[in-house]
Amino acid sequence: MTARVYPHPRDLIGEEGTTLGPTNWLAVEQDRVDGFAEVTGDHQWIHVDVERARTGPFGGTIAHGYLTMSLVNFFLPDLIEVRGFAHAVNVGADRLRFLAPVKVGARIRGSGEIIAVEEIKGAIQSTVRVTVEIEGGEKPACVVDTISRYFPE
Repeated sequence: MTARVYPHPRDLIGEEGTTLGPTNWLAVEQDRVDGFAEVTGDHQWIHVDVERARTGPFGGTIAHGYLTMSLVNFFLPDLIEVRGFAHAVNVGADRLRFLAPVKVGARIRGSGEIIAVEEIKGAIQSTVRVTVEIEGGEKPACVVDTISRYFPE
């Protein structure tokens, strides 16, 4: 998948409703989950204890919800590329929802939709709703509105 390219932040204006993606699939393996547990200190057994999790509610270990959310940042460059700015900042996120667990070994991918664009304090701010889909799943793993602010050159 190739990202939708916007040569300048102002080119985002009027793009509300534009769909982005999907990205390529990404396998979520136990080493990624263990690494996330290590850096966050979240060692709950449903994430890191493979033996115990086999008899748990999900039949195996699952990715942390916040790991799934953080992978949105992995998918965004494959969804949208904005050029022509001096600098950009991640303003944050709105409406984060975890709708289904990501079992270790599952593959996920991102798709997006530009839902808002506005001029704020000399910058162009965009809100992109990213949906993280689980291959073969009935529900997405995660849906989050990401907010980026681009300061034109």
